[in-house]
Amino acid sequence: MTRLAEEHGAINLAQGMPDFDAPPRVKSAAIKAIEEGFNQYETTWGSEKLREAIAEKALSFNGIQADPTTDVTVTCSSTEAMTASIIATVDAGDEVIIPEPFYENYVPATIIGGGRPRHVRLRESGPSFDEEELKAAFSSRTKAIIINTPNNPAGKVLTKEELKLVADLCVDFNSLAITDEIYEHIIYDGRKHVSMASLDNMGERTITISGLSKTYSVTGWRVGYAIAAKGITSAIRKVHDYTTVCAPAPFQKAGVEALKLPQSYYVRLAREYQKRRDFVVKSLQKVGFSATNPEGAYYILADFSSLSAEDDTSFAHRITKSAKVAAVPGSSFFAYKGLGRTKVRFSFAKKDQTLREAMRRLTRFATK
Repeated sequence: MTRLAEEHGAINLAQGMPDFDAPPRVKSAAIKAIEEGFNQYETTWGSEKLREAIAEKALSFNGIQADPTTDVTVTCSSTEAMTASIIATVDAGDEVIIPEPFYENYVPATIIGGGRPRHVRLRESGPSFDEEELKAAFSSRTKAIIINTPNNPAGKVLTKEELKLVADLCVDFNSLAITDEIYEHIIYDGRKHVSMASLDNMGERTITISGLSKTYSVTGWRVGYAIAAKGITSAIRKVHDYTTVCAPAPFQKAGVEALKLPQSYYVRLAREYQKRRDFVVKSLQKVGFSATNPEGAYYILADFSSLSAEDDTSFAHRITKSAKVAAVPGSSFFAYKGLGRTKVRFSFAKKDQTLREAMRRLTRFATK
């Protein structure tokens, strides 16, 4: 969809990348690192200072105790952290539970690792899971469940009680939880982020994944990380070493500086994104989409069935070419494609003026 947007001069609300810059302090740290010669290989599993900074942040923000020497691996993005974690822990024939809608790379990563995806529904409203459906998905073959909170694309933020339900099943069936927490600081309406690894009995059986991309608006830097117990980390590091060797050295230096930003930065980040969310949801509703406020992350999964009888791919292509606004077809996020047939995903990680122009274009498109 990004390529299609570029081809037709469309505003790209498809890919989740901001059109505004990282904090000046963080950019300056990257420039300084390059100028000072930090341009060669770094320690395979991450610079000592960045691993220490990640461990400090994990303790203070996530409530996770991690030894930076043995429990933290810096990777080339959270996407690589997820793929390396699955390959490191999943054997041929193992099942991996993936709630849907899901971020697209979980399924292929599971298949590459030799595993078999199994899906449960993540509800759009009310409790995130049907408890009986979730229990039925677990079995002796379940190696892991992937938990993405805040969720891309649905914007769901799992509560402590919902995570505890999953945690109890992981303990009962001796399964791992692999958690994608890349949007952990982008949460709305007073909600709080809870990390699975902070719950009782889950520290040793959780792989916690996050990174710099979303929080600091540096999606092109590709610096992520995985936190896990020593034995699991050892396996993740081997996969990481033989796939990418190390994350970019100067951006690791900048990552240390990013993790030093004051709490006021994160408060402002969530507040500004919430304003964008409110504007885009209301605008889409006026255009004719059915859309509700996401609880976190920066995406809106909107239903267009009142505007068109097309399927999601046709509609997404048409608005990109005609309205000059790009979105992602909803079926990309579901195993059963029919669930996304009438939906498209918009990203609101854009400047205010970009979003205003995009909504103006969609309004003009809908009223033709």
